[in-house]
Amino acid sequence: MIGYIILGIVIFLIVVIVLWFISTQRKLSVMDENINNAMSQIGVQLSSRWDALTALLDLTKGYAEHEYKTLADTVKMRRTITAESSAKDAMEQENVITEALGKIMAVAESYPDLKANQNYIKTMDSVNDYENKVRQSRLIYNDSVTKLNRQIRMFPTSIIAGMLGFSKRDYLQAEQEKAQMPSMK
Repeated sequence: MIGYIILGIVIFLIVVIVLWFISTQRKLSVMDENINNAMSQIGVQLSSRWDALTALLDLTKGYAEHEYKTLADTVKMRRTITAESSAKDAMEQENVITEALGKIMAVAESYPDLKANQNYIKTMDSVNDYENKVRQSRLIYNDSVTKLNRQIRMFPTSIIAGMLGFSKRDYLQAEQEKAQMPSMK
């Protein structure tokens, strides 16, 4: 009789541990997918910014033909950011965009007619809008990374995370140059 009770307790404990393991794996998988989704959103917003920058580039062509080639070379450095991209990849792409935007703004400063052009103004507004969307997506990404990293570091979840290959993710960091970037208007 006591043997059946002990066997029942052992089976119950095994079932509880298996259910906890499955639950923890599912929670970590959801967190990991949230991070992948957030990075994809950043990629979509960066792609939209590239499109707006390309439109700005086309507008500058008529004003500064000699500077157009340099700007075009910068725009050709465009890379796609996907869910599998790292925080470093996204940061590198943002730096290229910031560099291209700075060059376009310098051209616009040299050509007041360009700066007053309604298409230029509308496109620059679009660039600003996409910048705000990227900023929001970065916040969501970093929040998702915080949640996953916190879970991975906590015992006993850390054991399961290690067994299943979940690892700490990197945050998107604000670039010092970007924090001091001039207004885009």
